[in-house]
Amino acid sequence: ERDWRDVYDFAGKPENMPLWASGLATGLEPDGADWIAHGALGTVKVSFVPTNEFGVIDHTVTIESGLRVYNALRIVPNGDGCEVMFTLLRLPGMTDAQFSADAAHIEKDLAMLKALMER
Repeated sequence: ERDWRDVYDFAGKPENMPLWASGLATGLEPDGADWIAHGALGTVKVSFVPTNEFGVIDHTVTIESGLRVYNALRIVPNGDGCEVMFTLLRLPGMTDAQFSADAAHIEKDLAMLKALMER
């Protein structure tokens, strides 16, 4: 159980994301208002919403092909703790197996964030 603001402060810093978001494990490099990551999908640009008082850490990932993937990530107060919610959107042409694999990947990442926050 961690205060939502603590979780938001940690999870919302792009430089912390490689610690728990395995798709960004190589790290993020600042690029103006955006961030650049290198990985299995090649070089991607990550654009975050501005820091806010609502616990919103939404971000858009643009891959080299130009495909933009919107990621809705929210930290919501719940009593003395919080809930972390990620909305996984199914991309056009994504098979059931690909969608399930993506969901499992995100579940693993959120479990890592939880473990880090409970230390």
